[in-house]
Amino acid sequence: MSGSSFNLKRRDFLKGITAGAAGVVVGPSLLTASKAMAADAPQWKLTGSHWGAFRARIENGRVAEIKPFELDTHPTDMLNGMKGMIYNPSRVRYPMVRVDWLKNGSKSDTSKRGDNRFVRVSWDKALDLFHSELDRVQKTYGSSALHAGQTGWRSTGALHSAGNHMQRAIAYHGSFTKKVGDYSTGAGQHILPYVLGNSEVYAQGTSWQHILNETKFLVLWANDPVKNLQVGWNCETHEAYPHLDTLKAKIASGDIRVISIDPVATKTQKFLGCEQMRINPQTDVALMMAIAHTLATEDLADVDFLDEYTMGYEKFVPYLMGKTEDKIEKTPEWAAKICGVPADDIRQLARAMAADRTQLMLGWCVQRQQHGEQPYWMAAVLASMLGQIGLPGGGISYAHHYSSIGVPSSGAAGPGAFPSTPDKGYKPVYGEKFNGFSKVIPVARWVDCLVNPGETIDYNGKKVKLPEIKMMVFSGNNPWHHHQDRNRMKQAQQSLETVVSVDYRWTATCRFSDIVLPATTPFERNDIDVYGSYSARGIIAMQKLVEPQFEAKSDFEIFSELTKRFGKDREYTRGMNEMQWLKEIYKNCRKANKGKFEMPEFEKFWEEGFVEFGKGKPWVRHADFREDPEEYALGTASGLIEIFSNKIAKYGYNDCKGHPMWFEKVERSHGGPGSDKYPLQLQSCHPDQRLHSQLCESEEYRATYTVQGREPIYMSPEDAKARGIKDGDIVRVHNDRGQLLAGAVVTADYMPGVMRIYEGAWYGPQDEKVGSLDTYGDPNTLSLDLGASKLSQATSAHTCIVEVEKFVGKAPAVTAFGGPQEVEA
Repeated sequence: MSGSSFNLKRRDFLKGITAGAAGVVVGPSLLTASKAMAADAPQWKLTGSHWGAFRARIENGRVAEIKPFELDTHPTDMLNGMKGMIYNPSRVRYPMVRVDWLKNGSKSDTSKRGDNRFVRVSWDKALDLFHSELDRVQKTYGSSALHAGQTGWRSTGALHSAGNHMQRAIAYHGSFTKKVGDYSTGAGQHILPYVLGNSEVYAQGTSWQHILNETKFLVLWANDPVKNLQVGWNCETHEAYPHLDTLKAKIASGDIRVISIDPVATKTQKFLGCEQMRINPQTDVALMMAIAHTLATEDLADVDFLDEYTMGYEKFVPYLMGKTEDKIEKTPEWAAKICGVPADDIRQLARAMAADRTQLMLGWCVQRQQHGEQPYWMAAVLASMLGQIGLPGGGISYAHHYSSIGVPSSGAAGPGAFPSTPDKGYKPVYGEKFNGFSKVIPVARWVDCLVNPGETIDYNGKKVKLPEIKMMVFSGNNPWHHHQDRNRMKQAQQSLETVVSVDYRWTATCRFSDIVLPATTPFERNDIDVYGSYSARGIIAMQKLVEPQFEAKSDFEIFSELTKRFGKDREYTRGMNEMQWLKEIYKNCRKANKGKFEMPEFEKFWEEGFVEFGKGKPWVRHADFREDPEEYALGTASGLIEIFSNKIAKYGYNDCKGHPMWFEKVERSHGGPGSDKYPLQLQSCHPDQRLHSQLCESEEYRATYTVQGREPIYMSPEDAKARGIKDGDIVRVHNDRGQLLAGAVVTADYMPGVMRIYEGAWYGPQDEKVGSLDTYGDPNTLSLDLGASKLSQATSAHTCIVEVEKFVGKAPAVTAFGGPQEVEA
């Protein structure tokens, strides 16, 4: 299918693969080369990744060729970037220490952090420095001053999960500040437990089979599954794509109507050939309110469902009708002025939703904005008014664009992970000492800790006292990608005395660190993973493809060596090495599946590389709740869907009240503050050719989409013409927070006033100074660092206005890639 192809010839060395029954081990005749190719067979190795499973041909100790795993019928083009993950100029090659920090330690000139000048040191020296800093911070300030709680997407694999290794090892040394929530779904995962009793954003959704058979009207709201389903949390199967192929055919035949509500003609909308409703950014709630108004005033709401399965509708309706709060009736005419959708189109959309079986599918970007809780809450209200929650092909989903959710699960148990916490009864070297500060902070508020230590903020019904952080440790995590407002970060991080990073590529996080340790890529170590995050189609062996490059070590080795320095290595490793851990993890998985899914002994599995569990049975989300709301009550305070939440109302927040509401944003392009100076809305959606910042380092693959070596910025022909910009020009994008260079891609897919730079573009400042020009095109140079609300304190990356101009003169060289400047001590 378009946008999900792998540009290599079809797997001609392995043919005839078919999906086996549950519990069948796919044998050598299917998963290894034939006898005629016996001489070459040892050169092919199987592994997995976020981008899917693949086989690699190894020649002279290097990866020479990659072919997708034969069960993957829709491999992503991003597999073409896999070799570039291993071999690229941005590899962290050796243990490195920032030159001024090496001279002066915690008394270094932190304003120079980011100048990218580092000294190569030995592993022993680097780990000794790491350990001594852990000691110093615990002794001097206590647990609250050490933040080792940040985690990211990590690499695939049950054993080598970077965050788990870091947190387990450091916990044996002493306590530290941790985080709660994540950047991907921060607002949604906080509001939905109050409304639907579950975070929903990571929950299995109604199976595609039911949607394709029962749905008559499918609404993709800020949702682009064709783009986003290329990657998965575990080893991705791409099993959702055949269902999208079927959906396309059903649209063409008129069996299903699909509409994409989005400011942009998405990859999915173009692939499906479905309708699009263009909407002004950040105005989704206004449109939803007007739909609800139409359902209520035209007697289209399912009052029986509302009476039996929901709480608080009667408290919401007065607001909808303008009787309370702002005294504004939320009519289609009112919404049309805000969202840009004609009033008659809004009414027709509402009527179409109520006329037949309707499935709402929301994406995640719509909740990554100020008041991001509101669109998710209001969408649940719409689904409740339609009365189809719990019906096959009806209701609401918040995750059908993620990790092949909607593909039924086999029901098999996957392998457990290396533990992220110490074993029961452990005694750390240093006792817990938080000095009255909170032990846990909202993930997106760590920079606030550096700017305003000791300040107390509201969060999800609690008070959080921001700790005074002096040392941060990152492993397999890139906060200089996923946090907002680079220049605020630059200024704030100067209060940190020590920053340690463990990674295999020289990201901006490494650049702004003091001690950097080189880790292995997923392809330089052995591991196992579940094949299919939600479908659990099987267990895959991740066989080491090549030896570690340069002086890289696995996270397991790095933290084993660190814990040895404070006498906790036996506890940390449990006395096992890498292969012993893999055997233990596999053994436990085999035991959990015994009697239902038979698995071979580890040695046979490792030789053959894959155990298949088969396909699962179709399933309907919330069907049990609909069948019996008392027996299968939701996890909300009332057990019902809460249109009005008494708990939230009692918090007394002014930016998230007892029911969903329309809130204007502090930055908006439709006439808001500052929009005369910065009239363009900049969005930073999930990328099409990366996984966040992962794969940006893959040099040859990056060259397939960059513009004059810069990250693309997508804009409408109208906006480009008004500024004298042509396709392929280098442009300067700026606002009061920062400035960056990017490469213009002019396309009619974009409505005027809306621009996008995909998040994950590596930050490449000209220098370490605050305000420095970003040479490559990281959108978070410009984005707003503001909590979504007092409820979630989540990221507001999509609340961002900018101006764009053609760059005149010689553009500076890109500084985002290539590693540090190595200097002598």
